[in-house]
Parts: sequence; structure tokens; C-alpha cells
Amino acid sequence: MSAMSPSDTQALITEVLEIYPEKAKKDRAKHLAVNDPSLEQSKKCITSNRKSLPGVMTIRGCAYAGSKGVVWGPIKDMIHISHGPVGCGQYSRAGRRNYYVGTTGINTFGTMNFTSDFQEKDIVFGGDKKLAKILTEIEQLFPLNKGITVQSECPIGLIGDDIEAVSKKAAKEIGKPVVPVRCEGFRGVSQSLGHHIANDAVRDWILGNRDTDTSFVTTPYDVTIIGDYNIGGDAWSSRTLLEEMGLRVIAQWSGDGTLAEMENTPKAKLNLLHCYRSMNYISRHMEEKYGTPWMEYNFFGPTKIAESLRKIAGFFDATIQANTEKVIQKYQAEYEAVIAKYKPRLQGKRVMLYVGGLRPRHIIGAYEDLGMEVVGTGYEFGHNDDYDRTLKEMGSATLIYDDVTGYEFEEFVKKVKPDLIGSGIKEKYIFQKMGIPFRQMHSWDYSGPYHGYDGFAIFARDMDMTLNNPCWSRIVPPWQQAAA
Repeated sequence: MSAMSPSDTQALITEVLEIYPEKAKKDRAKHLAVNDPSLEQSKKCITSNRKSLPGVMTIRGCAYAGSKGVVWGPIKDMIHISHGPVGCGQYSRAGRRNYYVGTTGINTFGTMNFTSDFQEKDIVFGGDKKLAKILTEIEQLFPLNKGITVQSECPIGLIGDDIEAVSKKAAKEIGKPVVPVRCEGFRGVSQSLGHHIANDAVRDWILGNRDTDTSFVTTPYDVTIIGDYNIGGDAWSSRTLLEEMGLRVIAQWSGDGTLAEMENTPKAKLNLLHCYRSMNYISRHMEEKYGTPWMEYNFFGPTKIAESLRKIAGFFDATIQANTEKVIQKYQAEYEAVIAKYKPRLQGKRVMLYVGGLRPRHIIGAYEDLGMEVVGTGYEFGHNDDYDRTLKEMGSATLIYDDVTGYEFEEFVKKVKPDLIGSGIKEKYIFQKMGIPFRQMHSWDYSGPYHGYDGFAIFARDMDMTLNNPCWSRIVPPWQQAAA
């Protein structure tokens, strides 16, 4: 356990808040808390999903990032147009390492940037005609695409382009789905609303397309993987385990996902949800409309993997349950060897996390399997139901921070002195300059996969390689070099 007591953690929060003006201090105090595992609901201790304070550095993204960058972008056989200036599309292109199988530019398009490249005249006169022309040209240049989405950027909502009318007309002309997504970046408080908007677009424009199609032959063991973006191949390692159990994965999205798989998803017997924050909306919709149950799972680290596999198997018959025990037994020697190798080198090391999506809670178990302790965690754009799921995962002295500012995060790190930080690209270089081991936990720092038993071996190796690298003791921060 951490050497800090709950009172120590609360004192640290109070100390860090002292620099703020009274109004800002009062607001930020609602977003910082000491974990209390006895609580059933996090709203009693922390506030989340609120607008960031103007002038205070936030690490959040926007609604466009949530829709195009997360939910829709990895659907590989559709073309996703960033409708607006070129920057948003370029910045969101190919940055998340959503691996896929296919030939880029022929039948897959995930790493390509399609943009309407707004200029001043488009802002003045509107971009509807330009969008219509782009949709026609795309069909001529890339005829094997299965559909198109229009991901609207901020100017679209401000000037009032009618992307819905243009999309409906184009869909009739090309005979394929053209999906308008009103994900202008200024909507909502973070990328979280972009997830919701994207889910609603899937609901309204995609899911019902095959409701009357009876050609798809189902089995009693059909499942889907929803909310796994295949970062570094995560979904592939997860799918391997499910198929070894005897289940049939009929859809996997968004990572390495296709339009046809999305349309067939309602035919599954169970939807398996990995990233709750980004895909719980569409999972709830399918439960309400089609009666398809959904279940969260966690494939980080052998402890959580075994728990999730057994939980999934409990939905099916004795054959699947028996197969599940065989799968766990099959990999036992492998993961025990990983723990035996790396736990002595990582035992007792303390970790602070600040990530998006599911990671602030899902990866805690993987660290604990290696003997490490998570002493601080928080979400960039989490809601209270995310924190509800986090409270039980950590000890009573753990520091929890929501939408933490750059200043707060740095001060917490200076005081807590963790051995390792897991966060995003925006935080990476400041902490590395401070001489603190750091892993980029949004896209696995160009490594992965981290899901599944095979991914756990890579995860353990990467944590050891980072934390025990001798370079950290030789780094002098730039602001201390003159004195040194």
C-alpha cells in the first residue's frame, strides 16, 4: 500500500489548490478527491464531465476527436471526410495506431486523410456544393469503398451547412450509405460528447440496414467486440481468446472493423463492451431495440482476463464454460513465467495514471499482477459512472483527479514522487525532462498489443524496460542545468 494516508492525500490536494484564485480553487476542489472504496457512487466525492476552466490548461480533446478520431475513424472500409479546414483531419490521421488488414487506398482507408480543405470563400459562401463534389469524386477514385461519413468540424456548425441533405442526395446517387455526423468540435465539454454523437449516427444510419436480411446464418455462440480500437493489435489478441473458448466473433469495431460487421451486430447473442465510455450508448440501444444483452470485460493482466473470461462464459452453456477453463489453464504457464521474470524488478513500484477512455481503471489490475501499486489515477473526459467503476479498484489513500490541469498534475507528481507515470503524448516530454520514467498509455508508446495473455507479456516487458532504464538517473531537467 501507499505510504500516504487519506489525510496526507487530502492535505496534498489542499496545498496544490492554494495557488488558484478563490473561485477557481472552489471549482477545482470538486474535481480532486481521496479515494473511498466504501462509497457506492462517486458523485459523493468527485465532480466530472464539466466544462474546463477558461485559462487553465486542459488535456482534453473535442467532440470531433471523439467521433472521427475514436468511433468512426477506425472503420476501415469506409471513407471518413473531415469536413472543414485541413488541420483537424491531418492531426487526427493515423495517430492512434488502429491496426487493420487490407490494402490502403484500395479497400481500406483508415490512414488516409480526406478533407474538404475549407478556405475563406467556403466560410463565406458555404461548403455544401464543395461537399457534394467531393462525394462524387471519392466514388470515382475509390470505388471499392463501402460507404462514407461526413465528420463536421467547427466551422460547419457555425455557418449552417446542410450536410444531412447533401448526404441523403449522395447516398441515392452512389447507392451506398453516406452518414452525416454533427460532431463539431465546440459541442459539449470534451470528446465524450463526440462518442455519443457518433453512436447516435451509427444508430440512425447504420444498424437497421440489415434488420430484414435473413441471409446471415446465426449460431448460439455469436458475440461481438465493441469499443476495442485495435491499438497495436489489441482486438486481435482479445479475439483469439474468445474464439479459443468456442465463441464466434461476428463483428469487431471500430478497430479493424467493417461496415458489414456493424450492420450485423444486432444479430449477436451477446455484445462484449471493452471501452464503456465510448460505446455504452450504442450497446444500450441494441439492448432496448433488439434485446441483445451487453457485458463489459477487461483483458488487461491475467487476473482480470480470467475474471472476464469466466464472466463471459457464464452467459453460455457448460461447453463454453469448460472450454474457458481450458483456455485459462493453457496460458497459465506463460503468464506465470512473465510474472516470475518481471515482478522481482517491479515489485513495490508506484504508478500514477492519467488517461482517457477505460484505461485509468482497466490497467490497474495489470500493474498489480506485477506487484506494482497505482497511487493516483484520473480521466480526461470521464463521467461519474466511470469513477463509480474505479472506486473499488484502488486503496483508500489513492489520489483521484478529474480533468487535471497541467499545473496540478506536475505538482502532484513532485509531491507523490511516483516511480512511473502512464499518460498521454501531451504530458510525456515534461515528465521525461524531469527524469521520471513515462509510458504513453494512449497508443502504447509505439508498442503493443497490451490486451490478452500475449499482450500482458509485452506490457510487462515495456514497463520494466522503461522503469529500469539507467538513463533516468542521468537526466538533469533544463531548468536545473545552469545550477548543475
